[in-house]
Amino acid sequence: MNSEVLVVIGAGGIGQAIARRQGSGRMVLLADLDPTALAAAAEALEAAGHTVSTHPVDAASRDSVHALAQAAAQFGDVVNVVHTAGLSPVQASAEAILAVDLVGVAIVLEEFGRIIAPGGSGLVVSSMAGHMRALAPLTAEQEHALAYTPTDELLALPFLRPTAVTDSGAAYALSKRANHLRVQAAAVTWGDRGARVNSISPGIILTPLAKDEMSGPGAAGYQAMIEHSAAGRVGTTDEVADAAAYLLEAGFVTGSDLLIDGGVIAAINAGRLGLGQ
Repeated sequence: MNSEVLVVIGAGGIGQAIARRQGSGRMVLLADLDPTALAAAAEALEAAGHTVSTHPVDAASRDSVHALAQAAAQFGDVVNVVHTAGLSPVQASAEAILAVDLVGVAIVLEEFGRIIAPGGSGLVVSSMAGHMRALAPLTAEQEHALAYTPTDELLALPFLRPTAVTDSGAAYALSKRANHLRVQAAAVTWGDRGARVNSISPGIILTPLAKDEMSGPGAAGYQAMIEHSAAGRVGTTDEVADAAAYLLEAGFVTGSDLLIDGGVIAAINAGRLGLGQ
């Protein structure tokens, strides 16, 4: 039995890239809702020499995430937890996005915060959308509520009810901003166990999810973001893994979000790119 365990929730391109980067010499516990994607990702990692176990998980279900956390603890010391699972605006309704991307992240932070090993670290893969304040304008009181409301009561907040959030894009931006706030709040309780937790906010990374978005109704907007960004290109999953490795290993960093978007948010804030472009 490997004494150190890396848990990766989400078997997509980013999850696999981080698993390759962090998994050497560890048991990689890979979890996903899609059994076909899970099996394919496990096979690819095993072919690269990693020791892999798989576990089904519904990231929006507390019972399911709790079962995953307990399974992880049975393998050994859970030293890294990486949460990459989520839904994008073109894939799902506003209600589903809030359930998975907002509440699901809060559940993962709670359940793994109870079993993370001392000295361990967690990472939530959020999105640059969490930095697009114009898409999800919030008051200070609303941000506090997103950070500290008990997880099982989050969707009862007036500004998160179905009648208040009807657009999937707004739901996505709200969820990603909530990720930043929940991670900062969780850094305190994770710190009580001697562990750290951070988030990372990728921009346009060439994954199947991004391809869905770039071929959807917002295709022109995505192209404008690429053209106006300082980098002038999309990012790669390996670049996300590089940044993730820093946060997972940087012992004095916790409760932070790292924006890796090639300069899209900088272009928006400088007025070179409007959200409507």
